[in-house]
Amino acid sequence: MSGGCTSCGNKGGCDARKHEMFAAVDAALARLYPTRRWDERDEAAGFDAGVPAAEGHLLAALAAARLNAAAVHRPGGPAETCDYVYVLCVGRTPCLAELREEAGAAAAAGALHEALADGPLSDVYLRVALSTVAPFAAVQEVTLTASADGAGSVVLIETPRAGVFAAPLLRRMQQLVALLGERGLRHLDFGDIAEAPAGYDAGSYPDEYGGAPTIANYFFYPQPPAAPTTTTLT
Repeated sequence: MSGGCTSCGNKGGCDARKHEMFAAVDAALARLYPTRRWDERDEAAGFDAGVPAAEGHLLAALAAARLNAAAVHRPGGPAETCDYVYVLCVGRTPCLAELREEAGAAAAAGALHEALADGPLSDVYLRVALSTVAPFAAVQEVTLTASADGAGSVVLIETPRAGVFAAPLLRRMQQLVALLGERGLRHLDFGDIAEAPAGYDAGSYPDEYGGAPTIANYFFYPQPPAAPTTTTLT
């Protein structure tokens, strides 16, 4: 679904939606980056222009009901311009995303260690990135694995893919995209935002992250879309 367009009977409608999406992306880039340089975002232009945290929490609740699955809201990090909603597709409950958010509580920490008694665990999610600087959302397939390190800590590795590719996830992906539209959010397909925007200066990005920033980086987070992250919980 995120790998690009294919021929189908809806091509005309798809082309029209793509045109609207690219127009919205171009307008948002021009508003947020008037100098057309990665590290010169207009913070005033992005203030209160994206998806508020309250909407993210509500979206998680609606997604849980619509998809009959665990859904967890997670705030973005200090360098990120997005928050996240993780929708469990493959795994047990309470899922690793839930236990990660509650890891500071003794009961949750105990549950996580107990769950790992028989070995490492792995969950698969649809991860929705909700931009805090524009009314945009993007969905990725994410695997979250947990293992005990032998020293009393738990190592969580989050591995995203640049889109959604596993066939069993596509129906839920469609439901999720429909929900985003109902909430007034524009879904950006990763197949369309995985390239650097034409005519924009990468600025300091190559020195910090390597390569050139993609459109996704301008709206959601600075790290490469498929870069894994590791968290250690004690």
